[in-house]
Amino acid sequence: MARSHLHKFGGSSLADADCYRRVVHILLTQGQADDLVVVSAAGKTTNALIALIEQASRGEDTAAALTALQEFQRQLISQLLIGDEAQSQQAQLNADFVRLAGWLKEPQQQRNVIQSLGECWSARLLAAALRQLGVAAASLDAREFLTVAPGLTPQPIEQYSRDLLEQRLVAQPHTRLVITGYIAADEQGDTVLLGRNGSDYSATLIGSLAGVQGVTIWTDVEGVFNADPNLLDDARLQTQLSLDEADRLARLGSPVLHPRTLQPLKQHALDLNVRSSYTPERPYTRILAGEADAEPVVTSLSRVALLHCDGAAQDALGEAFAELEQQGLAPLVSYPERAAVAVLEEQADAAEALLADRLASPVRRDHSHGLVGLVSDGATRLRGAFSRLLGRQAWPLKADALALVTLVPADQVADLTARVHRRCAGARKRIGLIVAGKGNIGSAWLDQFAGYQARIRQDLEAELTLVAILGQNQALLCERGIVPAQWREHFDADASDYQLDDVVRQLAALPYDELVLLDITASAQLSLAYPRLLEAGIHLVSANKQAGSGPLAFYQQLKQHLAERHLYWRYNATVGAGLPIFYALDDLRRSGDRLQRIDGVFSGTLSWLFHHYDGQRPFSELVLEAKAEGLTEPDPRDDLSGVDMQRKLLILARELGVALELEQVALESLVPNALKDLPLDQFLARIDELDTPLTDAVAEAAQTGKVLRYTAALSLESDRLVARVGLDAVTPEHPFASLPAGDNQFLLRSDYYPDGLVIQGPGAGRAVTAAAVQSDLVAICRRLLH
Repeated sequence: MARSHLHKFGGSSLADADCYRRVVHILLTQGQADDLVVVSAAGKTTNALIALIEQASRGEDTAAALTALQEFQRQLISQLLIGDEAQSQQAQLNADFVRLAGWLKEPQQQRNVIQSLGECWSARLLAAALRQLGVAAASLDAREFLTVAPGLTPQPIEQYSRDLLEQRLVAQPHTRLVITGYIAADEQGDTVLLGRNGSDYSATLIGSLAGVQGVTIWTDVEGVFNADPNLLDDARLQTQLSLDEADRLARLGSPVLHPRTLQPLKQHALDLNVRSSYTPERPYTRILAGEADAEPVVTSLSRVALLHCDGAAQDALGEAFAELEQQGLAPLVSYPERAAVAVLEEQADAAEALLADRLASPVRRDHSHGLVGLVSDGATRLRGAFSRLLGRQAWPLKADALALVTLVPADQVADLTARVHRRCAGARKRIGLIVAGKGNIGSAWLDQFAGYQARIRQDLEAELTLVAILGQNQALLCERGIVPAQWREHFDADASDYQLDDVVRQLAALPYDELVLLDITASAQLSLAYPRLLEAGIHLVSANKQAGSGPLAFYQQLKQHLAERHLYWRYNATVGAGLPIFYALDDLRRSGDRLQRIDGVFSGTLSWLFHHYDGQRPFSELVLEAKAEGLTEPDPRDDLSGVDMQRKLLILARELGVALELEQVALESLVPNALKDLPLDQFLARIDELDTPLTDAVAEAAQTGKVLRYTAALSLESDRLVARVGLDAVTPEHPFASLPAGDNQFLLRSDYYPDGLVIQGPGAGRAVTAAAVQSDLVAICRRLLH
């Protein structure tokens, strides 16, 4: 006769009369009329019985201890029961203590029977407390049906036990049966103890024999936390845990779960809950047979028994360690290469004896180390992060599909546990992304992000969610996230007119740990809003040069805001697109080098034009050809003026700590004053007016065997600062002379590189600029996460 659920209550849940009342309330409010109940001995009863056995074995007087134990049990009865129930329980208790006194004359022969008394008293008392409230309840001694084959880890004789249990369930339908945990009987009827965590094991075992749908283990903790809450205040309860993760955690010595407890779940379709009897209204942990939504769980043991098998052969070690597992002494972690294995301290004697026997060599025991482990279905991706936290005294990290484990000196366990929890087991940081600009480069970034969002999530161990896209006049904002692969459809369907201040307020209210805005525009208006964005706690990535090359006071104000609010602003894409110029400058400074000069060609358009211009064709003709091929801005004067290169040089100078204004960078424009303010069509009609000055310049360069290039230069030597952008004649051997058409080039001269360090490559283009934005985003995310 199948029952729906089984509730198991440990000794801490039955510590005193108030605890019993709480358990009764739980059974009446959380259970069904035919539920099964498994109980441990009340409070420290089992410890008291073991102490009696030890006293009697030493021939000491046990009278005082017997009296104290009997008085504790009598008090429980008198505080919980009245009338016939109280009298009946007291009579049975008195009879038990008469028998106990006799058994203590032969304490070692009667050890198991004596230790079983605590569970019997608990089962009888709880059943009586239920009956007193009019509930149909009866106690059941598990030895009447649960039959096992004795051994170091007793094995149930399942079908025989199931048949006996079925008979008792049929005989008492609609009755709450309160069953003794921890004990069973062998085929001769002698008492067998089920060992460490035996009550929890007997609960899931009896549940599987009875065919219940689920088992709840009620204890003094709310469930499984992602770290020991006694060590870490920010340990979080896991409401779900997969059976595989729970089993791996149990095999690392978890105090909440034991491998044998989980064994029946692997063979039968059972749900397992771990709940607190002290706070039954609180969330709890469910152990699920399939996948579960759980964070990585950090587990630790302050001390383990480390057994050194010096001199043993490697093949013999493997066999001996495997036998430990077979005998229920599963190693916490083994190091065959070091001829060592770690086991629980309470298993050290048995494990040491087995190893010494199998290896026929002495075993050296060491208790100076503890264990720190991490259990997760994503253990593989966390291996690097865990490894980086290990100090010199840590043992090599052992890894499998579900766990990372190491041993460290005992006094380092708490610290490493806290650091692993903070680095590896915290909730994934949620980072919201705002993209300003959906034009040429912005759309390229959005399309790229759709392809690598999942990879970034894994690499960074963070959730990156696209929460807003800002166009020129309309914006799309979605708290739950915009699907990057469908951003165009979402924007076209749901974007609306916006005011930037309103959007900033909405963004600041989003429930994300961090927000990062990617400014992929050329908007001066948006750059002026950077202070408001920083005030809202939003980090910045800029492909927009306006802020970095704006008024010096504004730039310095931004830097001050960043320092005060501990925010990040990166702008690698503003100079050289994806070329690592900022990384190179930073690396030179960190290496102790001193930069003397930067020269470069910072415009892909001007690089192309002067690669092809030798005076044979009119310069204006080349400009029109480049415009037709999409190599210039819609208005070629935006390139030919040199202002773009002027801004880039200013950004580099400020990055090096030089306080410059834009007008302090000397500029030689290729656009005559008479043409610079004309409407575009009129400029194009008169574009041949560009030719004469350039024809003269290229001819003058040719007279000295040089070629003409449009360059930027920043000299930092002595006290004389030079910053200029304009035409420059260089020798054929100069790096600028052989620069491929369209490429950018940076020539850095320093104390370590007096002849120049060259950084060269495409300095423009949708893909490379979008990649530079992405590189800056990842750099900020890594800072935020580490």
